[in-house]
Amino acid sequence: MQDQYNRKIDYLRISVTDKCNFRCMYCMPEEGVDYIDHKDILRFEEVIRICRCAVKLGIHKIKITGGEPLIRRGVCDLIREINRIQGIDSITLTTNGYRLQEFLPELKEAGVTGINISLDTLDEERFQKITRHEGLEAVLKGIHEAVRIGISSVKVNCVPMGVNSDDFAEVAMLAKDEPVHVRFIEMMPVGIGKEFGRIEQKEIMKKLEEKIGPLMPVEEKLGNGPARYYSAQDFQGRIGFISAMSHEFCQDCNRIRLTADGYLKLCLNYHSHLNVRDFIRSGVTDGQLEEFLREAVYHKPRRHGFEEQDNEEREDRRMAGIGG
Repeated sequence: MQDQYNRKIDYLRISVTDKCNFRCMYCMPEEGVDYIDHKDILRFEEVIRICRCAVKLGIHKIKITGGEPLIRRGVCDLIREINRIQGIDSITLTTNGYRLQEFLPELKEAGVTGINISLDTLDEERFQKITRHEGLEAVLKGIHEAVRIGISSVKVNCVPMGVNSDDFAEVAMLAKDEPVHVRFIEMMPVGIGKEFGRIEQKEIMKKLEEKIGPLMPVEEKLGNGPARYYSAQDFQGRIGFISAMSHEFCQDCNRIRLTADGYLKLCLNYHSHLNVRDFIRSGVTDGQLEEFLREAVYHKPRRHGFEEQDNEEREDRRMAGIGG
């Protein structure tokens, strides 16, 4: 598939739930939220059908997200079925890592080729402040076990905030002795994220280089997304940056998103308005569904427009609700 700006769209991120066992301060209020009604959540057979039609149109990379995907019952069975679709090249997972270790054998058997773990600090006290949950040790065990059992791509995603600004180098050190890629993601003004200031890539790099030495850019492609990677001396893994704000990468965007309640999101910063769920449940054929997806992708926005205050279509839902 190509959109009207000639970008090739081959990557689909699928949120399977808006629920999460953490309450990360930049994603969800401490008291929790009202979750999507069960009847409005896409059934697995509907997700699989959407994937089959999307693959016919050129999608061949799938990411399973949440909320926290590992709390939805049967998610490994879903991954296994998606992986059986001819044309799928890779299927990866993003998780907070709290239950990762117990699921790793089944995830590997189901065909997961890569796992991204969200981790913003290695300090237990700050971990609990950020996530409002205990569990740092469990997350670290999941990371190390994923490497040990041979998951081909293990990445750690860190969102720098004021409360964890002293932790950059410590998190980056996870890439030193194991082939783990640590990526730093600029805070985006989506949902509660609007309430936080962002620390830009150049500042993060400066702090990192003070502790771990020079970072040298590398050309290798490590995954499906827009991260730019650097090597550090004697590090097995790479240090990456996803900098949607200071280094906009919209011109190379290759992705669309499917929310847990069945909306097709063409851009992270635009509210959902393409209801695939109701379209499917109206009794359409696969051919009609394919045409729906093709037409939607063609109209993907040119850029995210995060800085445009007058953008009337800006996303106002929290990140957990859209599978960011």
